[in-house]
Amino acid sequence: MLYKTKGIVLSYIRYKETSIICKIFTRELGLKTYLINGVRSQKSKSKIALYQPMTILEMVVYNKENSGLQRISEVKINRANQLIPFDFKRTGLALFMTEVISRSIFENYQNENLYDFLEESIGKLDKKETSLGHFPLVFLIENAKYLGFAPATASEFLSENTGQPFTGDEIITTENFIQKLIEEKYSCQYKVNLFLRRKLLDHLLDFYIQQLENNQSWKSMAILRQVLD
Repeated sequence: MLYKTKGIVLSYIRYKETSIICKIFTRELGLKTYLINGVRSQKSKSKIALYQPMTILEMVVYNKENSGLQRISEVKINRANQLIPFDFKRTGLALFMTEVISRSIFENYQNENLYDFLEESIGKLDKKETSLGHFPLVFLIENAKYLGFAPATASEFLSENTGQPFTGDEIITTENFIQKLIEEKYSCQYKVNLFLRRKLLDHLLDFYIQQLENNQSWKSMAILRQVLD
């Protein structure tokens, strides 16, 4: 059966000489894996651009139950990103987003609210005025809400993590900072020194590891530390 849906590209791997296997988080059908033939051939060079991480697509897809690999009938870009593909920091943050989502959801997982949040976040990341230094912190805090394990208050974001990297003097400042991030989201301009922002990032990523019960290290950490300047 054919379905029309929007989707956000998470990642792809090469398959045979000209094809790819692509993970796409769709709004209506959830996380799906698609086999896309011929997209890497010389005649189809431009088409591979459709499947870069955090690209938003409009698709007509086949959806067969109990089938691991699905097929795409029609596809086009919903909105072309203007800054993300050409700005090193924004590209790094897009890869960070894909890593977080890929480790947080499973095949066929469907959550329209999470999808809408991701689409909104991509739009924010692609705007020049968005503060990149605060972006990964806001993303982790907000994303946890849609995944269902976000604490109710700023203080609980600190207390519910079994690790506690902050000194007594830092806790109040950090709690105020988290509250501002919760209230103002991607518009937050609250000033906090680089050292504390990096400690909060480590704290939130450790919190995710505990919630997801996944002890793998974060591959995008090197890029993130350059963004948090």
